[in-house]
Amino acid sequence: MTELKNDLFLRACLREDVERTPVWMMRQAGRYLPEYRATREKAGGFLNLCRSPELCSEVTLQPIDILDADAAILFSDILVVPEAMGMDLSFGAGEGPKFSDPVTCRADVEKIPVLDDPSRELGYVMDAVSTIRRDLNGRVPLIGFTGSPWTLATYMVEGGGSKNFSKVKAMAFNEPETMHMLLEKLADSVAAYLNGQIANGAQAVQIFDTWGGILSTSAYNEFSLQYMQRIIDQLTREHEGRKVPVILYSKGGMGWLETMADTGCDVLGLDWSIDIDVAKARVGDRVALQGNMDPTMLYANPKRIRAEVKDILARFGHGNGHVFNLGHGITPDVPKDHAIEFFRAVREESVQYHQ
Repeated sequence: MTELKNDLFLRACLREDVERTPVWMMRQAGRYLPEYRATREKAGGFLNLCRSPELCSEVTLQPIDILDADAAILFSDILVVPEAMGMDLSFGAGEGPKFSDPVTCRADVEKIPVLDDPSRELGYVMDAVSTIRRDLNGRVPLIGFTGSPWTLATYMVEGGGSKNFSKVKAMAFNEPETMHMLLEKLADSVAAYLNGQIANGAQAVQIFDTWGGILSTSAYNEFSLQYMQRIIDQLTREHEGRKVPVILYSKGGMGWLETMADTGCDVLGLDWSIDIDVAKARVGDRVALQGNMDPTMLYANPKRIRAEVKDILARFGHGNGHVFNLGHGITPDVPKDHAIEFFRAVREESVQYHQ
């Protein structure tokens, strides 16, 4: 494979020495970029874009060119997994995802297959991963990703997004055996899916547990964390002669950092509800930390953005194991030049903490 020219991100994930703090951001290929919007229009819609390896590569590389990001992340969607398991997925214009056939009972769950061969059921994603790796030509590492089993289940049972998650929580609490059957199938499918991404060139993987934080502590452990553990236990942890870091991110789950670190992941993603020095004090050097600027800070002027970057860097302090990121994805209406300044500020201000 092509020699990796910038491996700062991978080294930081493994708490190795770096010359500066690496930076990428969730949803860095997305609607805030005019270049992305043009490519999506060319594709004729979001799902068409996800299914075109060449166009996926084009939008994945856009923020590498524009922002000088230290990592690329596969352009896809977490819901391609339940779609490949037989569910009917659509994205209406200006709307979120919708499943026309939500999971409502045990019989529905029993019909859902486990995805054991991602090259068959999700071959277009595997092709996108290998195409992106080729087109990156060693510039930066490529991150693969998935949704957590609990997060995928919320969309499958609710039929789309939700305000109070009444259907999925009712199933979890009234029919826990049904929910556990669904989560087991999802965990094993996701593990195979991530291993497929790694085999095709992903050099790190992130599990997005977007809706773990809606649960109580006991329900989080029962319905979310144990299934992410099940995935991590099955993952390929070394490929192409390097370790493959695993990033675990539970939005709204900052009360559970210690148990999240116990899963054996390499990196914990932080949302913006916790100060990074507090998180660092709690997990010590067991894992690296990724985060955690409030995404809405990017609406501020460039001077204020830089001040926030400096504050987070100072809170983390000297030493290794920090990947700078937002606490969640960049919002669509952020000015592009604000994102550029965010990346520039991290590159310039972080050097002093690695000397």
